[in-house]
Amino acid sequence: MNEKLRVAAVVVTYNRLPLLQQCLRALAAQSAHLEAIWLIDNASTDGTQTAVQAMHLENLVYRNTGKNLGGAGGFAYGVKKAAMAGYDALWLMDDDTIPEPEALQNLLECDRKLEGKYGWLSSRALAPDGTDQPMNRQRKTPYTDVEGYTENQVPAVMASFVSLFLRTDIVKKFGIPIADFFIWSDDWEYTRRISKELPCYVASESRVVHAMKNPGTVNIATDVPARWERYRYFYRNDVVLYRREGIRGWLWLLAKDLWHTVQVVLDSRGSRCARISIIWKGFAEGVRYRPRISYLS
Repeated sequence: MNEKLRVAAVVVTYNRLPLLQQCLRALAAQSAHLEAIWLIDNASTDGTQTAVQAMHLENLVYRNTGKNLGGAGGFAYGVKKAAMAGYDALWLMDDDTIPEPEALQNLLECDRKLEGKYGWLSSRALAPDGTDQPMNRQRKTPYTDVEGYTENQVPAVMASFVSLFLRTDIVKKFGIPIADFFIWSDDWEYTRRISKELPCYVASESRVVHAMKNPGTVNIATDVPARWERYRYFYRNDVVLYRREGIRGWLWLLAKDLWHTVQVVLDSRGSRCARISIIWKGFAEGVRYRPRISYLS
């Protein structure tokens, strides 16, 4: 274990207090020393602040953003604030992530073996039943998932913010996540931004449970109606992510969005025209969209 690294966890939350409390308890129970837990509260209305302060966690740093910035905005805020506070490394996660007791220790061991010569490390994310969580499976290329976790250091190019570990020097070099994304693809964009220049890995022995409410892949054709409207962010943000991959990226975008359109047409739940409009208006907006990457100041 690397004793020299001062690590801060960055947790983004919004109105998920019961799961957040499990996350915080799991962080407090880590076998490796965690210098601080930065809790970024996107203006929750469920009593989050009072409840977490009542937990009396000595290393808790609570920050309320004042409004719901979305997951992307919350991570951009948290990564910037924690990095500027002087920690050596950051450990990012959603509020429904429950790390196993040795999750951080295994990340630090992987960091030691690699001698810090990497962009980021990602933990293996499990569903509550112990199977791999499909939404958090890392990518070995921008288009294909990692096939398995038989090795402790599996090369990867994209990962989610469900247990992502990176040194602060990487944040200084590559900037922070794109806050304007609001939700979806902010983690894929950020990790791909880094992996284009540096090798990145899944630390398979570091494991977390992602107790997400809506498991599965992101697809407006299969998701619940209450979430359909927010998909405009997904289809817009994905254009920013994949256009950087050149012609193959554009072909991937068109093929994915066409396939989702076909799935919507075949779906019996209705609102087909509205959902198809969300897909292609999001795509068109993404073509024009040029979000700015922010750096530490």
